[in-house]
Amino acid sequence: MIDKKTWIFAAILTLCGTMLLASCADDDSYADEGEKPYTGLPLVIFDTDIGSSTDDLFALEMLYRYEEEGRCKLLGVVVDREGEDCAAVADVMNTYFGHANVPIGLVRKGISNPPVWIDYKALPTYTTDGGEPLFQSTVTDYSSLPDGWQLYRRLLATQPDHSVSICSVGFVTALADLLTSEGDDISPLNGVELVRQKVKSLYIMGGVFGESIEPDFNFAQGITFAQTFFSLWPKEIDILFSPMEVGQEVEYKPEQVISDISWTDVHPIKQVYMTCNCNTGQKMWDPLVVVHAVEGDTSFSLSERGTVRLTPQAETIFTPSATGNCRYQLTGNETWNAKMLEKIRTYNKMME
Repeated sequence: MIDKKTWIFAAILTLCGTMLLASCADDDSYADEGEKPYTGLPLVIFDTDIGSSTDDLFALEMLYRYEEEGRCKLLGVVVDREGEDCAAVADVMNTYFGHANVPIGLVRKGISNPPVWIDYKALPTYTTDGGEPLFQSTVTDYSSLPDGWQLYRRLLATQPDHSVSICSVGFVTALADLLTSEGDDISPLNGVELVRQKVKSLYIMGGVFGESIEPDFNFAQGITFAQTFFSLWPKEIDILFSPMEVGQEVEYKPEQVISDISWTDVHPIKQVYMTCNCNTGQKMWDPLVVVHAVEGDTSFSLSERGTVRLTPQAETIFTPSATGNCRYQLTGNETWNAKMLEKIRTYNKMME
């Protein structure tokens, strides 16, 4: 029979053991509130040269819609085209579509005066007939926004390992700056190490892999940034290219855009199409990157694995290799092109 003193001692030991186990369980969980086990839901950083071609707008709109459907989480928007006015466009989009909490980073020292195809940077300044702002913004001081590479570091550092999908649909200025960054108070890891630890895959609008060898537009605009990116990107992390020739056959005509948003006049994309000359043969390159990142490989035919080398002329040279980290989307037939366009149109037709 156990006496009272023995029983009390045993109870104390049991209680201490329970507390110790609870403490160990807490230690096994991620110390940082943002570092949680990866569930498989695509965690997306959108890197865009918004402010010139309108396909960036549709790609961003699709990310909002996908998130609302529970199919991804939009972690942040990195604006890689220089200027606070471009960041303001992203802010208007975030605010209008109800994602005002999505953080924005911008590039302050990037590519100076790149070509502008459709100039809609004035979108945040549009007013009603009464002089009131047509669209609301959330950021009150764009000079306070972090540089793109800093936002990358903040976002990556708090995510589970090998969980983040980066959608790059513009220049690689911020990515190059990220890769050359050093450890800091955000993370002791340098940029290459941080990408290697946190990124799952990079989906990038870029490259020319058809029969002809020619420069890629985005890479050519900032060849030094592009060379840095290609030389430092970790070989363990997959790159999925969406080449120019794939999106070339997916065209969303201006009259279709305006008709598809007939349910309202106050819509940033519709307003761009009613105000600017968008009859430029705009193709839907950028949304294909978003579709790939969120919906996966099954929506595309892909090349075999290989490596991609960037020439000084910004040509992308693909070499097959079973151990390579690069693949690229293959051009689709008319049926596939129509299916992709309809997918983009479906999300654009959605009412708020």
